[in-house]
Amino acid sequence: MSWSWRIARVAGIDLYVHFTFLILLAWVGLSHYLAQESAADTAYGIGFILLLFGVVVLHELGHALAARRYGIATRDITLLPIGGVARLERMPDKPSQELVVALAGPAVNVLLAAGLFAVIAFVPRDPVVDDRVVATDGNLLDRLLWVNVGLAVFNLLPAFPMDGGRVLRALLAMQIDYVRATRIAARVGQGMAVLFGFAGLLGNPMLLFIALFVWLGAEAEASSVRIRASLANAPVGEVMIPTVETLAPDDPLGAATESLLGGARQDFPVVDDTGRVVGVLTRTDVLAGLSRFGPEGSVGDAMHREFVTAHPREMLDGVLRRFQSDGCHSMPVVADGRVVGLLTTDHLAEWLMIREAARRPTADTGRRPKSL
Repeated sequence: MSWSWRIARVAGIDLYVHFTFLILLAWVGLSHYLAQESAADTAYGIGFILLLFGVVVLHELGHALAARRYGIATRDITLLPIGGVARLERMPDKPSQELVVALAGPAVNVLLAAGLFAVIAFVPRDPVVDDRVVATDGNLLDRLLWVNVGLAVFNLLPAFPMDGGRVLRALLAMQIDYVRATRIAARVGQGMAVLFGFAGLLGNPMLLFIALFVWLGAEAEASSVRIRASLANAPVGEVMIPTVETLAPDDPLGAATESLLGGARQDFPVVDDTGRVVGVLTRTDVLAGLSRFGPEGSVGDAMHREFVTAHPREMLDGVLRRFQSDGCHSMPVVADGRVVGLLTTDHLAEWLMIREAARRPTADTGRRPKSL
């Protein structure tokens, strides 16, 4: 995620913090100082927020480690002022697996709450320490206990993007089609967003923010699943750019510049004398190569030598995963060892927009146009 800094690596997963999180810490520290004009109270407020987000990290690690059990890696975890985001490489294939992954985060909060309750109930506490922390708005352990209870309850609300929305979708998907299950779960979530909105109008602005967050999250999840379903039924050969200009490793970068300026293509497969793909040259590569080697430099000096390819009969959903995991922008389409087309993220996005527009009922007749 942009504007984020890597601060640690936990269980093999990179942990990032977004710059807005630092703004939150500054705001909390200033609020405590203005309230009590005490450095100790300021440190307590900032320390509690850090502990709170430590709990959020454990929550997200619960999701990540449960996903790892099914062979799904987690790219990273990013801390934001509104919580944490664990980016899985993909969603579980089976509803039962998604159910386990979705419940793993709240389960961590339940376990933490149970452990804190045991400590509060059975471990003697120092009255001097208790008096100090009570004076700063409640006992620290009590507050952490209720934070975990609150996180578990809030995340289990049946609304995307909370875990409860995924739990509801997984349970529905065990009985009906996955896309339909997502649509129903999204509508339930948006219904809850309306309730949050009405409650927010009665005097709690935070509920208005949560309502917007839930409504947009439900819409995004429904759209994402609908797109993935479209990709699962379309082969690469239906979407790829069939007419592709290729370059040779020995071609000068000046010739690549002419090709770039003379056509609509920004990426070029690089093939050797036998027709085998040996690299990919992007517009960024051309600019970097010109800066480093000049127009006389070769395509082979500037091209990407690590790349992924696709087959024209391959389904687009698998290709999209490779786009996302490898961070590439274009993918040569290869059949029988030769380039037969090119697939780019821009072209794929345009195809999806056209397909989605063609599936919507027309405003005047209410009938759907013919499928693409």
